[in-house]
Amino acid sequence: MNHRALLTVLIVLAIPANARAQAAKPVPVTLEKTADGYRLLRDGKPFFIKGAGGSGPLDRLKAAGANSNRTWGADNLGPMLDEAQKLGLTITVGIWLGHEEHGFSYNNANQVADQVAQVRKSVEQYKNHPAVLMWALGNEMEGYGAGDNAAIWSAINNLAVMVKRLDPNHPVMTVISEIGGDRVKNINRLCPDVDIVGINSYGGGPSIPERYKAAGGTKPYVLTEYGPGGTWETGKTAWGAAQELTSTQKAEAYRRTYTQAIVNRPLSLGGYAFTWGFKQEATATWFGMLLSDGSNLGVVDTMTELWSGKPPANRCPVINSLKLDGPDQVDPGATVHASFNVTDPDGDPLQVTWVLQPEADRYNLGGSSERALPTYPEAIVKSGKDGADVKLPAEAGGYRLFAYARDGKGNAAVGNIPLLVKGEIKPVAATAAKLPFTVYSDQGQGDAVYVPTGWMGNIKALKLDEGCKIQPHSGTTCIQCDYSAGNDWAGVVWQSPANDWGDLPGGRNLNGAKRLTFWARGDKGTETVTFLIGLIGADSKYPDTAQAKLETKLTTAWQQFSMDLTGKDLTRVKTGFAFTVAGQGRPVTFYLDDIRYE
Repeated sequence: MNHRALLTVLIVLAIPANARAQAAKPVPVTLEKTADGYRLLRDGKPFFIKGAGGSGPLDRLKAAGANSNRTWGADNLGPMLDEAQKLGLTITVGIWLGHEEHGFSYNNANQVADQVAQVRKSVEQYKNHPAVLMWALGNEMEGYGAGDNAAIWSAINNLAVMVKRLDPNHPVMTVISEIGGDRVKNINRLCPDVDIVGINSYGGGPSIPERYKAAGGTKPYVLTEYGPGGTWETGKTAWGAAQELTSTQKAEAYRRTYTQAIVNRPLSLGGYAFTWGFKQEATATWFGMLLSDGSNLGVVDTMTELWSGKPPANRCPVINSLKLDGPDQVDPGATVHASFNVTDPDGDPLQVTWVLQPEADRYNLGGSSERALPTYPEAIVKSGKDGADVKLPAEAGGYRLFAYARDGKGNAAVGNIPLLVKGEIKPVAATAAKLPFTVYSDQGQGDAVYVPTGWMGNIKALKLDEGCKIQPHSGTTCIQCDYSAGNDWAGVVWQSPANDWGDLPGGRNLNGAKRLTFWARGDKGTETVTFLIGLIGADSKYPDTAQAKLETKLTTAWQQFSMDLTGKDLTRVKTGFAFTVAGQGRPVTFYLDDIRYE
């Protein structure tokens, strides 16, 4: 390297990453009206989105024939954009917008203003990066009802106007939960400056073109999430357990949506398969193109063929059948036999692993990642490639038997069978508490019944310091809560026992308590925080018997807050205290102290 080239490198490296991003030259992307629909032009050339959303390895996504990846938020996106550029991939940059179910109000001028500031910051930070394809404002921020809150759509259009003024080189999309209710109508009449409609659709994916047109859709669309039917769309067992497709069957579901709703459709600009990676949601395998160990599932083979025009050199195992030889409702401790027929298209020897897990206590709709469920390795009495003998636990309730087949070359297949152990589920009564009962103070309450282990939402941006010594309300310490993201949301639940969401006995019988009191203050004095108790619903084995909620704006001075518990059934309080904080356009810091039931 000559001295001039070396000097240039040194100068570039001396420039902060954000400054380099601002100095980069964007690749312009435009939306063009055609004779029968729309198309994207990137640097003047037609660009059809062949992508996936998720945080799996980008090099493997590129190798599968994809040309784009989608994110849900824009925090710390620089390294991902840089990697995508090196690989020749593009990124649809998602900018998270507040959800009312997380405590955000589109009628709250301060929250809306903070959100505008955060969107502006993200756009200005990344608008010149050559890997940016478009902006995606929000993800299902309209909720899961009718989508008829005009304040939300008006706020989105205002954001679209700002984004296009800041960055004329990239289109603006907003992402909705399916197309039911008034979503399409409201986007048409209240969001004229939104260029593209992003649609998340699973079981209904193949019929999107017809349904979108019938709903009055005229803007171009992107299938921003598609895959197998969700738990809300599939068949159920006699006891209500959702029936999951095998990975082989799911691959065909992706194919149907891609061929029927994405390619060769006038208003379609492409799609993002869900999800490029692994996700615990409803079960360990319901959504995810990869297993937790990184193994490819059959959908990767299918999408590789659809994206690149040819299948991969080595393919995933194929599940021909997975069934129970006998009833699926059995007595406690009964032994059942499952038969498995799985083959490998390349003739690779297969290793089959059997896993028994309890059924999830609920099927959530919001898409948040969930805790991993425990396993019962002792239940697998005998197992092999063709089947397994499984001794069910003595405890009544739902279970799920998984069969994983791996070919030793990074490919896998998986299926599962729901099971029910008959009998009455008898929750263990909660221990009665002596009042007043302390959840937190620097003196503690001796046995630390409630533990802050229930982390929710964007937990990577959340920190909790229970030994903070910055101006405690009393004693020598308090709790410092830091949320560093300007958007999205996060929260912490004080659980009993730790890490439990209703599967295990615990909590306290707090009957006799009239109120929950706590002290709180904000670092800047404008922080909006929601405080709660009782997050575990009645569909769980060990639910909370009472709920309470308080949303408040903090000041810089310590204030005592109180939740009225008069008349509530406090027989079992499993989640004794919780908070959620939504992105407010800047990092949020607040402090808690002296949390107790009185």
